[in-house]
Amino acid sequence: MLATFVIGLREGLEAALIVGIIAAFLKRNGHSLKSMWIGVFAAIGLSIAVGVVLEIISVNLPQAQQEGMESIIGMVAVVMVTFMIVWMSKHARNMRKELESTATDVLKQGSVFALAGMAFLAVLREGFETSVFLLAAFQSSVSPLTAGLGAVLGLLLAVAIGYGIYRGGVKLNLGKFFTVTGVFLVFVAAGLVMSSLRTAHEAGWLTIGQDATVDLSWLAPAGSVQAALVTGVLGIPADPRVIEVLGWAMYLVPVLLFVLWPHSMRPGKRAYRVQFGIAAACAAVAITLFAAVPASAQPNVGDGTIAIIAADGSQLGTARLTGAGDDLALQITVLEQTSTVQLESSAATTSNHLGEDARTWSITTGAAVTSLPTTLTLAQLATLNGGRTPVGVSPVTNPGPFDAAWQATQTTQVWVVGDTLLDATNAAVTTLTLSGGGLSSSRTVTVSGGDTAPQSLSWAVATQQAEQNAAAISEAQAGAAEAALFKTYLPIVLLIAALVLCAFGARGLSEARRADRDAATRTGDDAGTPAAPSAATPSAATPSAAAPNAATAGSAAPDSAQTPSDLTPAHSTQH
Repeated sequence: MLATFVIGLREGLEAALIVGIIAAFLKRNGHSLKSMWIGVFAAIGLSIAVGVVLEIISVNLPQAQQEGMESIIGMVAVVMVTFMIVWMSKHARNMRKELESTATDVLKQGSVFALAGMAFLAVLREGFETSVFLLAAFQSSVSPLTAGLGAVLGLLLAVAIGYGIYRGGVKLNLGKFFTVTGVFLVFVAAGLVMSSLRTAHEAGWLTIGQDATVDLSWLAPAGSVQAALVTGVLGIPADPRVIEVLGWAMYLVPVLLFVLWPHSMRPGKRAYRVQFGIAAACAAVAITLFAAVPASAQPNVGDGTIAIIAADGSQLGTARLTGAGDDLALQITVLEQTSTVQLESSAATTSNHLGEDARTWSITTGAAVTSLPTTLTLAQLATLNGGRTPVGVSPVTNPGPFDAAWQATQTTQVWVVGDTLLDATNAAVTTLTLSGGGLSSSRTVTVSGGDTAPQSLSWAVATQQAEQNAAAISEAQAGAAEAALFKTYLPIVLLIAALVLCAFGARGLSEARRADRDAATRTGDDAGTPAAPSAATPSAATPSAAAPNAATAGSAAPDSAQTPSDLTPAHSTQH
């Protein structure tokens, strides 16, 4: 509730101040406020519609897409609130002057509707920011009803303060107000960064940096006031992940420094040297991380040879993956006979197996079996057929023995993650073609037992071994993700930050040096000019010559030294 209250108060007050300044200007110049109010209410209605539409779209999406939508809304809200904080930090002191200057230019063109458009666009901007920011806050809030109540109260208070400022009965130091609320909103936005990163993971978009960091359940027990403050207001979960902590710190620190950095220290070479120093520190940390963080390790599955077993659990042999990349093969040893199944990359599909996204092959092959007997008695045939005489074979008219031709069809399924064998199965079907023995024509029978040729045996990787492979692969993937985060992604972000700081520092330093050269040139020009006339000359003695200058300086001083409290409409009646 506190977070949405401050959001509503600050955004509402910004809009109220802009509308109040425009209203006071129009009233002072004798123009009707009707068109301005039409623009204001149209902007309010459109802003509400934006929030409602976004919420409807989000609610009607599937769960994973809802999480993705929440991530997008959260990051848009962070960008908007950051822009708003930066803009207000730069323009709060001169907001009245800038607005009235623009309004004067518009009125010179004879267009009151343009001023209504100014009010419409100003309120629409603040309203759109408020809608997106509040929607993101609602989605990460424990109690949407309480959050909504806080937003309404904040907006109502903003309207009341804005009206009081317009009527001249309320004096507010806007500079301090926007600084204090700006600091609070920086923490709220940093919490939204954490929430957006978590929902991005839940949507399946973000897989790196998911290791746990600290357990904050002791600090903010569920249902306590501390939990409402830490989790509900600041958006910090009780179990923050690595990527969430990094995102929180990398947003909070620079934006908070920008808000709290004294205005008196922003210009000048010293500030630019600080920028260069921070840039150098970022670059040094990036290089250190890239050099010091070890590369990811391969899954710990030994030499890759795994046991394969029959349906009764007895071990039949082994299987191992050979080759790498797109040149893979499965080498199978069953009953001391070795065969190889080529895994063509073009035949692979992708599926989720044992919790891992794996390349999958399903390969069917057929082979003649020559190691089984070529002649069978009727009793042997019944044993192979599960204890029953096959259909179409009569013990009276077809007493045997029969000539036997064997054929084995194997369907081998293989799951591979990277270059590591995850799992494999083989389903074999043996068919027997009979002739002679009294048969008028050949008969084909599918046999279920008694055959011991390697090609005719079904097998699978032991379940425990496949699960161990999956655990090893998952652990290796997590390690690779963490290594990529600290060895690649974080250094890239730090280097980009260093380049941006260097660019701003170089531009500021160039401007400062140009200003120094201009000042030196003016000093040299002053030193080379003739001496000023004596006090006896009319230019120095005539009061009329000095009075306009004094009046001009006196009138210019309030503008140049205008304090934040001078931005209120109560101080604008003298313009």
